[in-house]
Amino acid sequence: MSQSATRDVTRLSKKLDENMSMIDSQLAIDKSFDLIKRKFVVGERNIAFYYVDTFNKNSVTALIQHHLGQLSPDALSANAFEEMLYHDLNFAEVDKIEYLEDVIRKVLSGPMVMLIDGSEKAISVDVRTYPARSPQEPDLEKVIRGPRDGFVETLPFNAELIRRRLRDPNLRVEYMMLGYRSKMDVAVSYIEDIANPELVESVKKRLKEINIDGLPMAEVAIKELITPGTHWNPYPKIRYTERPDVATSHLLDGHVLIMVDTSPSVIILPATFFHHVQHAEEYRESPSIGVYLRWIRILGIFLSIFLVPAWLMFAMNPELLPPVLDFIGPKKSVSVPIFIQFILAELAVDLVRMSTIHTPSALATALGIIATLLIGEMAVNVGLFNAEVIMYTAAAAIGQFLTPSWELSMANRITRFILLLAVGFFGLPGFIIVSVTFIIWLAFNKSFGVPYLWPFVPFDLTGIHSVLIRTPVAQNNTRFSVLKPRDNDRQRKKRKVKVPSPARKPEASKINSRRKRLRRR
Repeated sequence: MSQSATRDVTRLSKKLDENMSMIDSQLAIDKSFDLIKRKFVVGERNIAFYYVDTFNKNSVTALIQHHLGQLSPDALSANAFEEMLYHDLNFAEVDKIEYLEDVIRKVLSGPMVMLIDGSEKAISVDVRTYPARSPQEPDLEKVIRGPRDGFVETLPFNAELIRRRLRDPNLRVEYMMLGYRSKMDVAVSYIEDIANPELVESVKKRLKEINIDGLPMAEVAIKELITPGTHWNPYPKIRYTERPDVATSHLLDGHVLIMVDTSPSVIILPATFFHHVQHAEEYRESPSIGVYLRWIRILGIFLSIFLVPAWLMFAMNPELLPPVLDFIGPKKSVSVPIFIQFILAELAVDLVRMSTIHTPSALATALGIIATLLIGEMAVNVGLFNAEVIMYTAAAAIGQFLTPSWELSMANRITRFILLLAVGFFGLPGFIIVSVTFIIWLAFNKSFGVPYLWPFVPFDLTGIHSVLIRTPVAQNNTRFSVLKPRDNDRQRKKRKVKVPSPARKPEASKINSRRKRLRRR
């Protein structure tokens, strides 16, 4: 199907003035200081350039215009468009345009567009230069040993960081534009002979179905648009990363990436609960240390959810404790009920966290010290809080902050608060009912067809081993079957080369018998 049949488009005219009039009216050149229109004569033909000044690489544009200015009057024949496209514009990234809407889109995206009088086609020349920062290590995914580069807010640079690590001809980085006003650049990346084709098509279909004016929140808006029905579900169905090595590792496992221009966060999907538990630091250490770090991390995440509600339950119902654990519970009573103490302490932690985000870096440390020493200690001294409440709330906060995924840590934070309310109002039955409901609810969740609690639900022994144990690279031979990869093998088996056996020398007895036969003859 032709392009004109799929959408309402306007073909360019052969008259340059008509094309310029239509472009000027849509772009409002006179009202935007950064939109540039340049008209001059080349080879006795009128030519016009349109581009965005802030996107334009002035040195390259000057070279192109200087080269065109040196052309002789008869350089452009009757077939001026082909002459210009294939001979006179010696530039790597050029393309031809037939429709007015594509001209507008190209100009606002950054490339320079050239129109020639007498031709009903235009030429786009990509002379963009992007406002970008240098790659830096992400604050949320720091490692002690490893690369210090990270994704930036510019889509081509992010694609380059992945290409640098994965020079596979089967790597695909498919481009599309979303938002009928914002025209946001988006790329879907996957390895064609590894990723499940149904997963790839499902992701691309959901992206193409997006019909919204703009995506100012970039990857967050796309996440909400491609995961319908889960808007109020706090648990993330996708994973974000700003590390190119993490993104490349997931590509090799069979995942799909979504990269959005203006955002350093790359979307990884599908993602289960335990994908959010892993951290790059575990793979930068030896397997034994990696296993230790992973177990500590999983323990901390578990405690961030259940430690405070469980302690509150036993503190409110000391008869449930065995004699060995009778030390659990407040040692002295205060004027504020212990349930209210935990609610206030949880809210105080969130207040400090949010105020730290909005505080300049030079003052953030001082703010933390004030909140910890002055507010916390004074609250205990005046008898508003028990010291145990402060201690267990701080321990739960540490477990929340050691969670690799910020989205998962906030979801666990909400779950802990719900458990606190259930214990405070209903005691032991509330704790059991909410905990069981929470696990069953997670078990029924899916991320692009993958069960959220895999490999525990459904049970997969190989997957459980990979979740609990940081597998040595030499033993990481296969990909996870839950992703349905086209190629299951991570390491190809070495072929045994048959070495021909050396020729044996004839035995002396056989040589003597052969000589006797020859003599008889």
